Amino acid sequence: MIIDCHGHYTTAPKSLEDWRKRQIDNLKTPALGPKVSDLKISDDELRESIENNQLRLMKARGSDLTIFSPRASFMAHHIGDFNTSATWAGICNELCWRVSQLFPDNFIGAAMLPQSPGVDPRTSIPELEKCVRDYGFVGINLNPDPSGGFWKEPPLTDRWWYPIYEKMVEYDIPAMIHVSTSCNACFHTTGAHYLNADTTAFMQCLTGDLFHDFPSLKLVIPHGGGAVPYHWGRFRGLAQELKKPLLGDHLLNNIFFDTCVYHQPGIDLLSRVIPIDNILFASEMIGAVRGIDPETGYHYDDTKRYIEAASINPEQREKIYEGNARRVYARLDAALKAKGM
Repeated sequence: MIIDCHGHYTTAPKSLEDWRKRQIDNLKTPALGPKVSDLKISDDELRESIENNQLRLMKARGSDLTIFSPRASFMAHHIGDFNTSATWAGICNELCWRVSQLFPDNFIGAAMLPQSPGVDPRTSIPELEKCVRDYGFVGINLNPDPSGGFWKEPPLTDRWWYPIYEKMVEYDIPAMIHVSTSCNACFHTTGAHYLNADTTAFMQCLTGDLFHDFPSLKLVIPHGGGAVPYHWGRFRGLAQELKKPLLGDHLLNNIFFDTCVYHQPGIDLLSRVIPIDNILFASEMIGAVRGIDPETGYHYDDTKRYIEAASINPEQREKIYEGNARRVYARLDAALKAKGM
């Protein structure tokens, strides 16, 4: 089985975007804004949006199951207040759950949290609990920068975030560390802000002792870890100067990286530098990079081709495709075992 740990509902029916626009247009007059009940999306619309897009490409490229969460750039936690985000997160998570019900063999959910700048992370716990308990979701997306590129929250190692981590440990779910839209003109959303956040999250964990307090906590850093594999020597050296343990002991029991890296040399570097046990297959399709690479004739985000061409053995390939995901996403493993898989 090939499990893609990083999928977003980027192809939702346009009525979702229209509802969101009306919500934003009425931030100062919420009584005039849309009600949740105003959004009408039928099962047939959901099927069409998935069958013609994600599912079609999954079948063509040879992946089986996608961990599916709301569109990352649409989370936009900087917009409005907590109530704005709570309503929006509830709608988006429910749609991902409905997709998982319509295509139970192909999709399983991961939750967007209703974060808002400066708001206590405890406020996100009811949505997290609902998604795990009622929807059967197997993970969450955690935004370390709800401000949208201005980094106003404490580092991920700060006790500010501990209520979320406590609930993650209780439910045995990982968090993918994933920012949303950049509001800072200096940082392109997908080309800079996402990769900056990946690198920043890793460095925050390196400088702290988060996993001393939460030894079973699991974090997935997407997009191949940003700059992490390329600068592994720098991070090793900084850990040494900071009197931290070796990175394998300090971080790699708890931090994992996905394969949303869109060329062969990048995947080759990732698989040579990062231990195979810490790499999870992912494509993020249909996502930020949708075009065809003129050098190969294939889509940039057809990441399975890179894994197949990498200089790794079949056992390592199986870990990347399935074994590591089942180990990191314990609830996913339990759900598959319940189906006899």
